[in-house]
Amino acid sequence: MMQILKYVALDILKNKIVIAYTVMLALFSWSAFGLEDNASKGVLTLLNIILLTVPLVSVLFTTIYVYNSNEFIELLISHPVKRSKIWKSLFIGLSTSMVVAYVIGTGIPLLLFADFGTAIMMITAGSLLSIIFVAVAFLSSILTRDKAKGIGISIIAWLYFALLFDGLVLFLFFQFADYPIEKVVVALSALSPIDLTRILILLRLDVSAMMGYTGAIFQNYFGSSWGLLLSFGLLLLWILIPFYFSLRKFKKKDL
Repeated sequence: MMQILKYVALDILKNKIVIAYTVMLALFSWSAFGLEDNASKGVLTLLNIILLTVPLVSVLFTTIYVYNSNEFIELLISHPVKRSKIWKSLFIGLSTSMVVAYVIGTGIPLLLFADFGTAIMMITAGSLLSIIFVAVAFLSSILTRDKAKGIGISIIAWLYFALLFDGLVLFLFFQFADYPIEKVVVALSALSPIDLTRILILLRLDVSAMMGYTGAIFQNYFGSSWGLLLSFGLLLLWILIPFYFSLRKFKKKDL
């Protein structure tokens, strides 16, 4: 397993797309802090970029990489290696590479310019977000043999979590404005890793007041130590559940 993991990680880290992704994140990060006179404003600018760019690149790159590695996977399966070890090695290798790219591109400027606690929160949350969308990509790529369909499923998943989910929540607010549904919205936020990440970082920046009454509800539920633990626990579930179903499918799939 370690040999497969080492090969996959080195192969991805040398990939020109990953290098370009790292450079792009670095440019965005340094620009966000360089153009703003206040570190908190720079963090908010960077947060908006991270919440859209990191999931998109992670899910697209991983989906394409898995499809392009079909022959390599089939070769490994022909050897006396457990399928679970192959799938786990690919997942860990891809996740590690995307996290390393994110930490190098975004983590260094954050540690230099932002508050240390905020920087650690954003680095941790962004790393988890990268791994979550790697797991989503693994599930997308194993659902169909057709590469175009697999990439389409990945893009739709990203569109739903990044854009459509917020629209659905706003629709609920408008339709049920006369009812106390704030607690329901807090529960619904657990269904989107991007929203969960946004809430965690905004609360860390102490700008929940900008989110109105709902912000006070979020502060009540997620602002405490137990709330933070619950939030990170939910993000970990977003990694484990898609990967578990992809692994289960991979074990039974006829290649």
